[in-house]
This record gives sequence, C-alpha cells and structure tokens, in this order.
Amino acid sequence: MRIVLVGPPGAGKGTQATRLAEKLSIPHISTGDLFRANISRQTELGKLAKSYMDAGNLVPDEVTIAMAKDRMEQPDAENGFLLDGFPRNVSQAEALDELLQSEGIKLDAVLDLEAPEDEVVKRIAGRRICRKDSAHVFHVTYSAPKKEGVCDVCGGELYQRDDDSEETVRKRLEVYHTQTEPIIDYYKAQGLVVTISAMGAVDEVTGRALGALKREDDAQ
Repeated sequence: MRIVLVGPPGAGKGTQATRLAEKLSIPHISTGDLFRANISRQTELGKLAKSYMDAGNLVPDEVTIAMAKDRMEQPDAENGFLLDGFPRNVSQAEALDELLQSEGIKLDAVLDLEAPEDEVVKRIAGRRICRKDSAHVFHVTYSAPKKEGVCDVCGGELYQRDDDSEETVRKRLEVYHTQTEPIIDYYKAQGLVVTISAMGAVDEVTGRALGALKREDDAQ
C-alpha cells in the first residue's frame, strides 16, 4: 500500500507510522529522517537543505520533494510506503501526485489521525524529559514519575522542553491548521481520506488504523 499519514502534532503520528509500516511491511518515510539521512551522507540535496537550515530558513518544497522522490525510488519502496510529514501543504500534495503519475502509480489511502485540540495540547505540554538521558520520557498525567521532577530510571532532573510549552504547541497547531490541514480536503476530493480517532491506547489506535486501511483496500 502507498499511504500518506496526516494529523495534528501530538496525535501520535510518529508512533503509529512506525507500527503501521512494520505491520504492512513497507518503509516508513518521514521528512525528518530524509533530512537527517541526506545531511549525514552529505548528498547534494543534503548540502542544499543544510544551507537553508543554517540560515534559519525553511527548506524549499522542491528540495523536500526531490528527497522524497529519491527515497520512494529505493528498492524497499517498490511495493509501497508510508509517508509521514510529507506532503505538508497542498503544493507538495500536487507535486506528489505528479510524481506518482509519472511513475504510473497512485496513493491507496490518506490516513487522517483525529484528536481534539485540548487533548493534543495536554499530551505535548505534559511531557517531561530527563536531563541526564533524553530517552527517559515521562508525562505529568499519563506516566508520572514516582517523585515529581525526578527521573525514576536514573534520578536525573525532569524538565519541559521549550518546544513542549503550551504556547508553542498552540502555535504549532495554528501552522498545522493553516498549512497542512487543507491537504485533507484536497485528498477528500479524490476519495482517499480515511479518518480515525487517535484517542485511546496505542494498540487500539493501531488496530483501528489497520482495520480502516483494510476496508479501504478491499473497496478498491
């Protein structure tokens, strides 16, 4: 299957993308991973992207699209892929359509993870990270440490990242609503959107997504 995964920050896209890609035996292609891989390998696209990032500018659509094209042409993506973070706007969605059409292939589904805005803010703003080991992550509501402000694993100080403050999260949501959310209507016009609730346990959401994708696949 060829799938685009969309949803607001905090909807659990990263977690679900990894799980769904594994279950469906297709590569998980995320914008962040594309940038990191190209920059670390010092490809021409990576050098170009880094020049924009170092200057504090957004990487232009054409660079992101070229990276995505290169990745989707790799052998492991021959039978499908799951795109996470791309396309991020209608312009990129149109470019992706053109790219796929030139290869004689098409998307099978656009999976829209839906979560109430207040829940998204609560999920992200409640995160606390260990200063000694950033792999140790807690949440003030869902996985609180035994002692407030102290990591259960190593005793390090827990803190809230600047990116996780409520003010920053709400700004990120504004960007999502303005730039990315319009692609849902774009894909709805093509009959590709499958919307599921991102609420509940991780396993429940994964099962819900797999069920919805199977129904979509059976209907085609």
